[in-house]
Amino acid sequence: MGEFMTETRTEGRTERRRSPSSAAGGTVPEQGPAPAGPHGSSDAQEAAAILDRARVSVEPELRRAVESLPGPLRRVALYHFGWENADGTPTAGNAGKAIRPALVLAATGALGGHRTTAVRAAAAVELVHNFTLLHDDVMDRDTTRRHRPTAWAVFGDADAVLAGDSLQALAHRLLAEDPHPASAAAAARLARCVVELCAGQQADTAMERRAPDDITLDEVLAMAEAKTGALLGCACALGALYAGADDADVAALDAFGREAGLAFQLIDDVIGIWGDPGRTGKPAGADLMARKKSLPVVAALASGTPAAAELAELYRAPYRNGDLERTVLAVERAGGRDWAQMQAADRMARALGHLSRAVPDPEAAEGLLSLAEFVTRRTS
Repeated sequence: MGEFMTETRTEGRTERRRSPSSAAGGTVPEQGPAPAGPHGSSDAQEAAAILDRARVSVEPELRRAVESLPGPLRRVALYHFGWENADGTPTAGNAGKAIRPALVLAATGALGGHRTTAVRAAAAVELVHNFTLLHDDVMDRDTTRRHRPTAWAVFGDADAVLAGDSLQALAHRLLAEDPHPASAAAAARLARCVVELCAGQQADTAMERRAPDDITLDEVLAMAEAKTGALLGCACALGALYAGADDADVAALDAFGREAGLAFQLIDDVIGIWGDPGRTGKPAGADLMARKKSLPVVAALASGTPAAAELAELYRAPYRNGDLERTVLAVERAGGRDWAQMQAADRMARALGHLSRAVPDPEAAEGLLSLAEFVTRRTS
């Protein structure tokens, strides 16, 4: 996404302010990071610092929850989070970017609450996120996540699914046991979100059985909002609840997260086709080889171009060795990549509009704005 930081000089000091209107016109990365403007590197550092703080705050709560699981489930979960190797030996692995818990804490702070009071809620959201990852990897037959074999590939389908189920149960337990006055409302919202996530995943898997030209953009956008936007929206809404926000602000933060989440998914789909496996930890073009109908693919199929017809022909047949480069080129020539980039910028503009209604002070919104930029500038 493009640069959206401005500077003003006030009484000898430099003040940095974000401009939502300039943020709306950016684009997502091509093969590598988008060129940084005069403040690009500091923005990236700011987002990295927010994510680091979220990990430091939330990881102890996550570890306590995971350590409470029975032995076999605990072993799978510890491996999935990158805290243990498959043989049970400790490792300093990659437990993920912590975007969702960071959104919870940033939303609480943006609305005047104390971030420390929302740590359990942040951990609950991250547990639900990892429940979905464990299940998605089984259903999609993905063999690599975070630069190493997926849990099902190591421990088998049953253990991976059950470990995912246990993480969801831990999430609800964390909120049920939290003495914060917002915990009951947060638990209800998170439960509704899980149902929406499951509905989105069901829609996604059902689409894989349909003909390539039988799926509309509206359908795939609704599916992506349910699968990805719902949990980012829920994260922001939980943060607002823990800050004691009113219903209007909770709804606005939920809408902000949903739109940012849809931009996140658009970029994730672009990265899945054109990203560098060395950065993503997943093989390039895996979704195309699996004939998944990702957002750029459906946009390409709907373009009515000769390249769309070629892509539909490719998608009607099982993947054959040598098809990948041809499929990537067909998606790009049919406009799938350009559409995804423009759609991501549009969704971020909508997200920032919702955020400005709930948090009109740019300084208070700084953390959420940094995270919003991060999800649209990332390359892995």
